[in-house]
Amino acid sequence: MEIRRALPQDFRELLHCLKMRSKYAVLLVFVVGLVIIEKENNFISRVSDKLKQSPQALAEANGTEASPTLAENGSLASLRELDAAFSQLRSHLRNVTLQLAGNGDPGPRRHVLLMATTRTGSSFVGEFFNQQGSIFYLFEPLWHIERMVTFEPGGANAVGSALVYRDVLKQLLLCDLYILESFISPAPEGHLTPFMFRRGSSRSLCEEPVCTPSTKKVFEKYHCKNRRCGPLNITLAAEACRRKQHVALKTVRIRQLEFLQPLVEDPRLDMRIIQLVRDPRAVLASRMVAFSGKYETWKKWASEGEAPLHEEEVQRLRGNCESIRLSAELGLRRPGWLQGRYMLVRYEDVARAPLQKAEEMYRFAGLPLTPQVEEWIGKNTQAPRDSSGVYSTRKNSSEQFEKWRFSIPFKLAQVVQDACAPAMRLFGYKLAGSPAALANRSFSLLEEAQPSWVT
Repeated sequence: MEIRRALPQDFRELLHCLKMRSKYAVLLVFVVGLVIIEKENNFISRVSDKLKQSPQALAEANGTEASPTLAENGSLASLRELDAAFSQLRSHLRNVTLQLAGNGDPGPRRHVLLMATTRTGSSFVGEFFNQQGSIFYLFEPLWHIERMVTFEPGGANAVGSALVYRDVLKQLLLCDLYILESFISPAPEGHLTPFMFRRGSSRSLCEEPVCTPSTKKVFEKYHCKNRRCGPLNITLAAEACRRKQHVALKTVRIRQLEFLQPLVEDPRLDMRIIQLVRDPRAVLASRMVAFSGKYETWKKWASEGEAPLHEEEVQRLRGNCESIRLSAELGLRRPGWLQGRYMLVRYEDVARAPLQKAEEMYRFAGLPLTPQVEEWIGKNTQAPRDSSGVYSTRKNSSEQFEKWRFSIPFKLAQVVQDACAPAMRLFGYKLAGSPAALANRSFSLLEEAQPSWVT
């Protein structure tokens, strides 16, 4: 100890540096060893597979008579033992390497954002990621921010809201769920809250160990669907998020794609953005049912035609379509920061071929599509004809996606077509020129989707 104290400070720092480098060297040796063994094991496996063929098959392949010596000697057994030994050593080295690297999960950690607007089928599509066991999925967490922070539409206020949403979104993708405590009302106590919006729509928040025993006399405003859980422990939820391999989040509160550039460029995140769009005529028809009170003027004008529509309502519709179009055009221009990070998806294509589109989205995100996801899609896209509920994700999707054509008055469809024509042309939605065309099932309102939409 006395000798160590006598060493110069610079020399001690050099020793410390060499010690740290030696640790990384050990890790590098293990990785290199793993690669070499992997190649040797593949070679031996190929040889072993060749020798596993019958002597007759080998003889036929080589055009010679079979040799009885091969079947009698111990070459095949020896190679099998060697193959098994290499496999065990390879597995052991992989485990040691992962432990040294401090990461128990193979593969990169993905961060998927499903970006949509209300009544576009985002809850249904979000379930594609919610059902994958290695994904920590959150359903509309930005709802809390919208409730607590009020911004007027347009101008600097719109920019301010987008920045707040973006910064909260970044923390959530990094598993910092504590950021929500400033926005949940009433405020959580001891990191416990029964007021996490639509908690039951996130499997990760309703499974152990996040699902704690239920507490008597505690009112759960947002509870889990299939089991009773106590108030959400945000600490346990954050820990569960960090344990999962990937993170996915669905939101209808981010419209401007350009504001997400800092997230895409953040080295801590590996972002994949999926923008979901739907025919704006279908969106209006759905909103008039789901949010009936907000569309009384529209319904009165459609049925009576006396009082004209308020210009500000039409302008709001036009502004929504334009913000969606501008974001999509930015994504499809393929700027450098979005290369391989953006995908445009039409809800109608998902409804017509849900499993195919799920496979495309998973491939784009670099994630494995599990049998659990496939099973959920099969069960929830072949629902009975009488299935109902405006918020239900269980529907006969191939029949549902054009149902709006027979419920919306043509005059309302015309208003939407006039306000949203640029966006409709970009997304491949055809304009209906008459009530007959709108209600004609044989007249398709969809152009074929463009392959270039995946960028």
